[in-house]
Amino acid sequence: MKIDRYSTCCYLKKDENYLLLYRNKKKNDYNKGKWIGVGGGLENNETPDECAIREVKEETGLDVHSLKCAGEVDFIYDGHYEKMYIYEITDYNGDLIDCNEGELRYIPIKDIFNYPMWEGDKVFLPLLINHEPYFRVRLIYENDILIKSEKY
Repeated sequence: MKIDRYSTCCYLKKDENYLLLYRNKKKNDYNKGKWIGVGGGLENNETPDECAIREVKEETGLDVHSLKCAGEVDFIYDGHYEKMYIYEITDYNGDLIDCNEGELRYIPIKDIFNYPMWEGDKVFLPLLINHEPYFRVRLIYENDILIKSEKY
């Protein structure tokens, strides 16, 4: 299956919290009502690292000083195939802006799974939180329901 889209998803860590985005501002938002990391699609000739830095700046106003990709998640849904690069970012500074996609908030990592999120996020987030070696996860959805997940 051919990859339709490449994207990034970034979890900015501060103390024992992750900065998450509650998607509640855009009309017809696929992620509406969910708490997710910040990020988005790679632009032409852009590396995943460049995309992560750009998306963090655009959505949060924060400047990333260094980063390392923690893993990859392959999403297969409704006939589409998306590869998402996952980052935990600890080296950043600046002041949060008002994001036009939703509400930004630092959430205690110990409470993160109490917030509405995609079921697949509950598969890869423990790998990120526990600093597993570079991980690869495949998530298969049908009608927004996770039907299969596997680490490979």
